[in-house]
Amino acid sequence: MPPTVVAVIPARGGSKGVPAKNLAAVGGVPLVARAVRECRAARLVTDVVVSTDDAGIAAAARGAGAVVVRRPGDIAGDTATSEAAVLHAMDAYEAQQGTPVDAVLLVQCTSPFLTSEDIDGVAAAVVEDGADSALTVAPFHGFVWRDADTAVTDTATAADDGGYGVNHDKSFRPRRQDRPQDLLETGAAYAMDAAGFRTNGHRFFGRTELVRTDPARVLEIDDPHDLARARALAPLLDATRPGALPTRDDIDAVVLDFDGTQTDDRVLVDSDGREIVAVHRGDGLGIAALRKAELKLLILSTETNPVVAARARKLRVPVLHGIDRKDLALKQWCEEAGIAPERVLYVGNDVNDLPCFDLVGWPVAVAGAHDVVRGAARAVTATPGGSGAIREIAAWLLGPSL
Repeated sequence: MPPTVVAVIPARGGSKGVPAKNLAAVGGVPLVARAVRECRAARLVTDVVVSTDDAGIAAAARGAGAVVVRRPGDIAGDTATSEAAVLHAMDAYEAQQGTPVDAVLLVQCTSPFLTSEDIDGVAAAVVEDGADSALTVAPFHGFVWRDADTAVTDTATAADDGGYGVNHDKSFRPRRQDRPQDLLETGAAYAMDAAGFRTNGHRFFGRTELVRTDPARVLEIDDPHDLARARALAPLLDATRPGALPTRDDIDAVVLDFDGTQTDDRVLVDSDGREIVAVHRGDGLGIAALRKAELKLLILSTETNPVVAARARKLRVPVLHGIDRKDLALKQWCEEAGIAPERVLYVGNDVNDLPCFDLVGWPVAVAGAHDVVRGAARAVTATPGGSGAIREIAAWLLGPSL
């Protein structure tokens, strides 16, 4: 029988540096969902468990295919260790499944460019090569310095005026190829023999194997600048990863919410009670391109509003509005149109869209959507509603030249 290898992703909701960090979208996908996706794609991983205290993160994790373990408050604070979360999740998994865990992985979703190959690398080191623990590392060629007045050892001397070399003698600068190879811990993935981990309570024990990864993919998101860099790099690095965003081959129909999705969710009301909303011309171009690509289109809105009907006429898109149960209306529309719900992309922004999210294969939230909605989405746009989010989705499906 193959070993039981459980990947645990700790993802609490109380991030200080980047609020709601684990739900932040990189490459259109929430960070926690990116980590789940790569763990599920790994050859050796039996199950993926997300340990969280946050409902939005739990929804996103389940939507991505993970088992969710509710993390108790006493191990969910700022000082709680990842080891405590992993131990708790491992115990909860064994109690639920009735199966002992042979190896456990700690996977950090704040490393957005972690790959399934990295995950299999650390898992294989333990379950196939006999290591007690393993971690991902990347080649590092930098010269590390430290301020002498912050030294915690006697390494620095009086001659070190202001700073001293940690991994080098500052008076000697050998060429890179003449120096020993330093390796940087990436912080992305760790694997431990389960029994040894329980005994030691720490991720490093016994023989620790170093699993090398691509240094170009090493990035940890700790602050807003890291998140901005990740979003800028995602189009380049994600291009080689399958399944991150839908393509035309995945989709037969696109169904659009209106308020907050095609608008910025604001309404201007004049003295006679007439409502005015703002839409984005780029969205109109995107919808026209989707129609030309022969995708079925529908606008589905809870509001009974002449503005919705007028916009639908302008776009030449069928509309159903004044709908209390959008999911029932969507299910009926799919049946009448002969469209499989799993091949529908639904775009929404608020909690009344969640039943439709549960129905379709590609639930998509616009940037700025409610946290729970963003967490439940399979993909999240980088563009807010009313600012060209629909055109962005059209570019996913039809190509970046749109």
